[in-house]
Amino acid sequence: MIQIGTMTVNLTDPLVLAALVAAFALIILFWLLIAAARRGARTTETVDALAGQLGQLGDYMQALGNGQSQLAGNIQSVSDAQATAQMRVIQTMETRLAQVNAQVAEKLADNALKSARSMFDLQERMKETLTGSSEKSTKQLTELQERLATIDRAQSNIEKLSGDVLSLQDILSNKQRRGLFGEIQLTDIVSKALPTDSYTLQHTLTNGKRADCLVHLPNPPGPIVIDAKFPFEAYEALTRAETPELQKLALRDLGLAVRVHIKAISEKYIIEGETADGAIMFLPSEAVYAELHARLPEVVRAGFDARVWIVSPTTCMATLNTMRAILKDARMREHTNEIRKNLKLLHRDVELIGVRASKLEMHLRQASEDVSGVMTAATRAGKRADRLDNFDFEELSQDDTSDPLPLAPARVSGQD
Repeated sequence: MIQIGTMTVNLTDPLVLAALVAAFALIILFWLLIAAARRGARTTETVDALAGQLGQLGDYMQALGNGQSQLAGNIQSVSDAQATAQMRVIQTMETRLAQVNAQVAEKLADNALKSARSMFDLQERMKETLTGSSEKSTKQLTELQERLATIDRAQSNIEKLSGDVLSLQDILSNKQRRGLFGEIQLTDIVSKALPTDSYTLQHTLTNGKRADCLVHLPNPPGPIVIDAKFPFEAYEALTRAETPELQKLALRDLGLAVRVHIKAISEKYIIEGETADGAIMFLPSEAVYAELHARLPEVVRAGFDARVWIVSPTTCMATLNTMRAILKDARMREHTNEIRKNLKLLHRDVELIGVRASKLEMHLRQASEDVSGVMTAATRAGKRADRLDNFDFEELSQDDTSDPLPLAPARVSGQD
């Protein structure tokens, strides 16, 4: 492309190339003419030939000018067409660009809306997750606080139990306190098993000895004493013994101590004519009771021989329940006459109820007959009302001869 003023020449165009070739040939011829004029003389034939050639050259130049004019018109047409096409292309590009911009804006709006929805959903999920996590954390903290409170209460109970164990150890380490502990446990068991008027605590016998508990059983067997004192020192020595030799010696000492205690109970609490012919030795420990029966059965048999019965808290409760049954049976025997009297009165009341029931049945039967007569009269009255309504006077005159209403049966007097 070559710009000449306002005209643009395309070197690839064949017309432009032809015009350029013609112009170049004209320049060569003109140069030849100048060269011929400088050389001077030429022959006439050469001048004539040259004139002819110049004429032809003029014709060529005229044709070249026409071609150049046509080429200029064609170039202008091509330029206009190119400008028009360029404008159309620009307009098409602007339209497409506007459409693309609109589509891009629409896509961006949709993406923005989707992003906003996604963000909202994400926020809601995060909110729900955080809320659930918060509630779960709160619940876990509450449960943890409750467990800590439970642990604190358990710790308090353990501390209290430790104090109770220490108190129990202090009680068991002192002979008087140990006896008091047995008396308290015996009092609790007896108060739960027997009525309050069937036993006496710390009862003084005629020989001046004070019994821990005296159960007032009927004769036989009579009042029986329960002793709550027990020599725990020998049993504690047995539990502290480590070697077999020490255990054997401690077990022997325990048997001797229990035999001495059985003899003391038999001498102090079995009084002929005042108490039963036996007494009860209460052991406030199941372990001691099991130890005696397992390893010292001869001592238990010695208690049987001395009529001293050894009981633990469990067997004492069973024994007291048996005594309660004996007391109940004795009281029932005491009130046998009153029970028989009440039975006779009850029999008389039942007979009176039977008489009254028969009279009531008779009255009900009489009332039923009266109701039946009333229903018959009501039926007849209904029929007569129907006949009167239908003006059937002939049938009405025929029925007048019958009894209008039967008399009710007479009541039987003297049945109230």
